Amino acid sequence: MLAAIIAVHGMIEVGGFLSMLPIWLFGMEQSAFMPYEMPSVAFVVAGLFWGMMRLIGAVALWKNLKWGLALSVVNCVIALALMMSLLPFGIMDGVLAGSALILMLSAHFGTEKIVEE
Repeated sequence: MLAAIIAVHGMIEVGGFLSMLPIWLFGMEQSAFMPYEMPSVAFVVAGLFWGMMRLIGAVALWKNLKWGLALSVVNCVIALALMMSLLPFGIMDGVLAGSALILMLSAHFGTEKIVEE
């Protein structure tokens, strides 16, 4: 379940890059189908990078590798920190990254107490 949430989040990010490919490859006019401003190339390539990092983390979590947990935690924390600067799309970032982070932390720590009494 956890790896699936992170994989979906990664596919959303990679999908943003893939949706821009026809525009770049065929030189389509923006106003023909997008009334709003297109994102910059750097922004879309950064989304591809983040999506690939999430997919790599999801595969590593699926294989039960500890470094996949660390990579996914870092990705989720950064996504939560940046979500407010990416509104309205940051809302979905917050929902997916927040829920995945809660699941990862609860899976790792379980019912362990901060201080044993």
